[in-house]
Amino acid sequence: MSLVELIVLLVIAAICGSLGQTLVGYSAGGCLISMIVGIIGAYIGLWVANEFDLPVFYALNIGGKPFPIIWSIIGSAIFAAVLALINRLVRGNR
Repeated sequence: MSLVELIVLLVIAAICGSLGQTLVGYSAGGCLISMIVGIIGAYIGLWVANEFDLPVFYALNIGGKPFPIIWSIIGSAIFAAVLALINRLVRGNR
């Protein structure tokens, strides 16, 4: 994977992470956090898809590796919801 492909992957992960956080209504931070949420969301989304034998709807090939856009957004929303729940439990209902 070249540097350009890595940058494209990180930008797409940031967009997917932002969309997932927007769906939940929780933002954990800025662009870097959105990238991390997007990458973790891609893993969570693929895991959910594989566990329930669901198809990969839309994947972009970046550097010869598929990046599942829809499952990344769904996984990011799941991950952001878990983060919001943990944040609410730790900080209380302020």
